[in-house]
Amino acid sequence: MALNYIWITFFVATFLFALYETIFHGNIDIWTTIMTSSFDSAKTAFELSLGLTGVLSLWMGIMRIGEKGGVIQFFSRLVSPLFSRLFPGVPKNHPAMGSIFMNVSANMLGLDNAATPLGLKAMQQLQELNPKKDTATDAMLMFLILNASGLVLIPIGIMTYRASCGAANPTDVFIPILIATFVATVVGLVALCIKQRINLLDRVIIAWLLGLIAVIVGIVWFFSSLDPETMQRYSSFAANFLLLSVIIGFLVAGLRKRINVYNNFIEGAKDGFKTAVTIIPYLVAILVAIGMFRASGAMMLITDAIAAAVDAMGFDTNWVETLPTALMKPLSGTGSRGLMVDVCNTFGVDSLPARIAGCIQGSTDTTFYILAVYFGSVGISKTRYAVPFALLADAVGSITGIALAYFFFG
Repeated sequence: MALNYIWITFFVATFLFALYETIFHGNIDIWTTIMTSSFDSAKTAFELSLGLTGVLSLWMGIMRIGEKGGVIQFFSRLVSPLFSRLFPGVPKNHPAMGSIFMNVSANMLGLDNAATPLGLKAMQQLQELNPKKDTATDAMLMFLILNASGLVLIPIGIMTYRASCGAANPTDVFIPILIATFVATVVGLVALCIKQRINLLDRVIIAWLLGLIAVIVGIVWFFSSLDPETMQRYSSFAANFLLLSVIIGFLVAGLRKRINVYNNFIEGAKDGFKTAVTIIPYLVAILVAIGMFRASGAMMLITDAIAAAVDAMGFDTNWVETLPTALMKPLSGTGSRGLMVDVCNTFGVDSLPARIAGCIQGSTDTTFYILAVYFGSVGISKTRYAVPFALLADAVGSITGIALAYFFFG
C-alpha cells in the first residue's frame, strides 16, 4: 500500500506545484514541460526494460545451468547458517538461499547488470514459497532491504564517472563510500531484524557481522596502500575476474553433472525474456511519476527551502548543493548519476560538493527502482513495510556519506 500512496503523492504534488507556478508566476509552459517529461519517462522505462532483456536472458540462462549443476545448492549450504536466521521462513538449503547469496555478492562487487537478474531469480524462488501471492513475505522484505541498502565493496561506477569528469584522484571517495554503505546496510538490517523479531545476539549473526567488518577493514587497508591508478585497475580486475569465474564455474559444474548445458541456458534465457516484459508496466508507473515530479520543479523548491534554512542557522551549505542527488537517489539511478555529474561540472570534480555527491551516490541503491522491478517481476502489490525501512537505509547512507566526505575532504 505504501507504494500506492507514494505514487499518487507524486502526481498530486506535481499538479499542485504546476498550478502554483501558473497562478503566481504565469508559467503556462510548465504543463507542456511536465507532459513531455511523462512521454520521455515512459520511453525511458521501456528502453530500460529492453536493455535489461539481453542481460536478463544471459544471466537467467547462466543461473539455470548453475541450478541444474548444483552450484546454487552449494551456495545455499554455504550461507545456510546465517541466512536460516535472517530468512527463517525459507527452508534450509532452499535454492533461494543460493540465489540471494549470488545477488548480494554481485551487488557488493558493484556489478549492477549481473546483480539484477540474480535478484529477480531469487524473488521468483521466494514467490514459490509465498502463500499469499500478492503480498510480500518477511523473507522478501529482508531481501529487498539488503538490496536497497546497497552494500558495495568496490564502487566501480562512481570511480569511473569521476575519472571521466577529469578527477585528479578518481578513487579518493572509495573508503568513505565503503564505510557509508556498510553503515546503511547494518542500520537497515538491524531495524528490520527488530521489526521481524530476529535475534540479533545469535552467535552466528554476530560472527558473520564481525567477519564482514574484518573484510571491510582489510579492503580499506589494502587499497589505501595503492596509488589511485593501481587501485582503480585492481578493483576493476577483481570484479570482472570474479564475474567471469562464476560463468566458467557454472559451465564446468553443468558438464560434471552431465546436463545439456546449452538447452538449459536457452530455457533460462526464455525466462529472462519473459521477466523483462513483465516488469515494463511497473517501471513505466514509477519512472513517469518521478519524471513529472522532477520536471515540475517541485524537487528544486524543496532543496532551495532546505538551503535557506541551513544558511539561516549559520551552518555550512556546501552539502546542500548535493541534496538533489540525495533526494533523487531512491527514485532514479540515472537521474541521481546525472545530478552527481552536474555537481562535478558546476563546482569542479575535485571540489567538496562533488566529493559529497559521489559519497551519496555510492552510499545506497535506487530504492523505488528495486521495489518496482523486484516486486513487479512476481506480481507483488502489497509491499507492507518495505518502503519506510528501505528509505531509512537510504537516509542513513546519505547522512553518513555527507559526514564522511566532510571528515575526509572538508
